Amino acid sequence: MEFIPAIDLIDGECVRLIQGDFERKISYGSPEAAAREIQSQGASWLHLVDLDAARSNRKGVNREVIAKLSASSSLRIEVGGGVRSVADAEKLFEVGVERVILGTMAVQDPSLIEEISRTHPGGVVVGLDYRRVDGLRQISVKGWTQASGLDLFEILPRLIYSGAVAAIVTDISRDGTFSGPDLETLEKLLEFTSQKQFQIIASGGVSNLEDIRRLKNLRSGDKGIFGVISGRAIHDGRIDIKEAVALCQE
Repeated sequence: MEFIPAIDLIDGECVRLIQGDFERKISYGSPEAAAREIQSQGASWLHLVDLDAARSNRKGVNREVIAKLSASSSLRIEVGGGVRSVADAEKLFEVGVERVILGTMAVQDPSLIEEISRTHPGGVVVGLDYRRVDGLRQISVKGWTQASGLDLFEILPRLIYSGAVAAIVTDISRDGTFSGPDLETLEKLLEFTSQKQFQIIASGGVSNLEDIRRLKNLRSGDKGIFGVISGRAIHDGRIDIKEAVALCQE
């Protein structure tokens, strides 16, 4: 399993939002310094979210930062936020990003996954952010501000068919709260995708090494969780990156 540190960007700064609320922003300073520390502690992947692009379509604000992070490190970088077209994806691939993450557009227009995957096979990850509503795991879109009306398990087969190679699955109610991951949903997802070459990446609520251990132990046959994303917990010092990487690789 991969331990995947996360950096969220606003105006070129490393930040974290509590439950996706832009009014509850915590600043962590330089993303370049954060990426250097992440790499030095042994992580292989970096999860970047361009919140300016996601929220207000200010797509150029953080692109220079993303390019610098890609050029200055050996980290494999996946980027989400504001990827709404093939052109948006191409601009990220051009600066060395390995995978792009489609959230709202994956749900609203799965054909975009097919278009991007034609020239970048294996380059599209879908971000599936959900809230539990009336027994459903209802997908939220537009930066978590709108409900799609679709259940997580309803939309997933179409996204896999369209060419996505992985899903980053986030329980919005747990994100940034240190309340632990939604193990029940993740276990069901492993069962749901057990016969497919499709990665499940856990996000939201991870607060300590024990949470990571529980995720690592989730299985459906030979299939386990591909990776776990952690943001606020590493920036707050609740999780030591080096220890987390070692645990994931045991």
